[in-house]
Amino acid sequence: MATTYNTFNLHTAPEKFYIEACDDGVGDVLAIDRVSTEMTLTVRKDVPPSAVTRPICGIMGTIRLVAGTYLIVITKKKKVGDLFGHAVWKAAEFDIISYKKTVLHLTDNQMQDNKAFLSMINSVLNTDGFYFATDYDLTHTLQRLANTSPEFQEMTLLERADQRFVWNGHLLREFMAQPELHKFVYPVVHGFITMKSCCINGKIFDWIIVSRRSCFRAGVRYYVRGIDSEGHAANFVETEQIVQYNGGKASFVQTRGSIPFYWSQRPNLKYKPKPQISKSVNHLDGFQRHFDSQIITYGKQVILNLVNQKGSEKPLEQAFAKMVGSLGNGMIKYIAFDFHKECSRMRWHRLQILVDMVAEMQDEFGYFLVDSDGSVQMQQDGTFRSNCMDCLDRTNVIQSLLARRSLQSQLERMGVLHVGQRIEDQADFEKIYKNAWADNANACAKQYAGTGALKTDFTRTGKRTQWGLLMDGWNSMIRYYKNNFSDGFRQDSIDLFLGNYAVEEADINTPLHEPKDWKFLTLPIIMVVAFSMCIICLLMAGDTWTETLAYVLFWGSASVVTGGVILFNGRDFVDAPKLVQKEKMD
Repeated sequence: MATTYNTFNLHTAPEKFYIEACDDGVGDVLAIDRVSTEMTLTVRKDVPPSAVTRPICGIMGTIRLVAGTYLIVITKKKKVGDLFGHAVWKAAEFDIISYKKTVLHLTDNQMQDNKAFLSMINSVLNTDGFYFATDYDLTHTLQRLANTSPEFQEMTLLERADQRFVWNGHLLREFMAQPELHKFVYPVVHGFITMKSCCINGKIFDWIIVSRRSCFRAGVRYYVRGIDSEGHAANFVETEQIVQYNGGKASFVQTRGSIPFYWSQRPNLKYKPKPQISKSVNHLDGFQRHFDSQIITYGKQVILNLVNQKGSEKPLEQAFAKMVGSLGNGMIKYIAFDFHKECSRMRWHRLQILVDMVAEMQDEFGYFLVDSDGSVQMQQDGTFRSNCMDCLDRTNVIQSLLARRSLQSQLERMGVLHVGQRIEDQADFEKIYKNAWADNANACAKQYAGTGALKTDFTRTGKRTQWGLLMDGWNSMIRYYKNNFSDGFRQDSIDLFLGNYAVEEADINTPLHEPKDWKFLTLPIIMVVAFSMCIICLLMAGDTWTETLAYVLFWGSASVVTGGVILFNGRDFVDAPKLVQKEKMD
């Protein structure tokens, strides 16, 4: 495999950027013309002595904004660990550098737009969870990497990467067109990676979780649901649990993703907006595309649908079951499990019902296993595709239980666990295991919903606690605020970063200047004034109680009626995306 360079110096000159590869015995320098944006290879002696030099950890890519092109570089990285001898890094800090030396050529409006677009890019970069390796392909599972051709092995990291998980793919489009530059860049995945060195029975093994978040139909909780016309599901995450011991390695893969047909759940100020199933499209086309691609990639599919089977979630469960039946594909099995009903009143032990229900299928699917000689002992023949509404909290709990069951079998087969020993009885490892899966839940939740996950007290401790319920309430409150009043900006940020919206240089008209409806400013002011007057009337009573009551009723009614009108027109008051047309979100 053609690896990429590890360390770089960025030399900034008035006319060009020079990115020097600093690996031992290497003299390559990438020159980027700041006017024409042309990229060429050169040598160290061509770097002007007057250039300002600083070390960087890597290149994320380039993006065009109103002020021109910008170079995005990684300025700080943190080592996560070693995966089969290959260093895996977490990108910690970034810098966005303008090709242009000034923005004086822009109008005031253009400057404001450019500033807004820059803050969007920074918003995505500041979302925790970007990972990379310079000599290992993080975008593929162990099983996919083992089933490749010699030609694949010779490809560069960029060429061979699974494009679903390359979050800087749009930023690297200029580099992709020039294979000679591939050694300067690498794919960056978004999600969660943890690596732990563990010990059971005096035997030391590496235990790893890799969650890869898809960049297709990426977005935030309420603005991106269901699938697109290509069959890509919202919040699709591939999670691989890896064990390495004594030269052997094992892997167990699960997936999660939004309910795969056309539905939406737009925020409207209500705590839980009602999901809407589209009536104007043929759901089965996209549904079939989704599962065709899943079967090609992962084999047999067992759907674990964890949504409520009553209330607003019930129509989604019924439609999902009906579509699986309509498809009539023997490779797909559908299991509905009402998580909230089964586990109500703190009956969390009832999750074992689902684990037992799918145990035979899990044994049939197996897992990927390679012995110390490098020969493949077993392949994973299918995956569990779990979902709830958000594919976060309920989903992560179930995935952690299925992963533990697989790990039990793997550690027994690799000789780490003795016959009859259970993972649950290994106190030190069990603590590591539960905390890592809870951290995985938090990472996925922050990236999609904007807060940490719910129900992580169960994942961490194996039981539900009053403190956990309290923290879930707090996180739910934060989610409500973000989903209604800041997620439009977050969605725009992701769309800009991934290239779903392209900015033209010196663009005069951008969608950022859509005027707000008169209701947006007027009604909240009326409600606040009316509510304030109601309080004042209560505190400063009139001459008679009837007079006071009349004032309180008048101002109280005014605030309630205004609040009702605001709620009725809730969509006009939330922070909605501006860059990508609404129909693409629905």
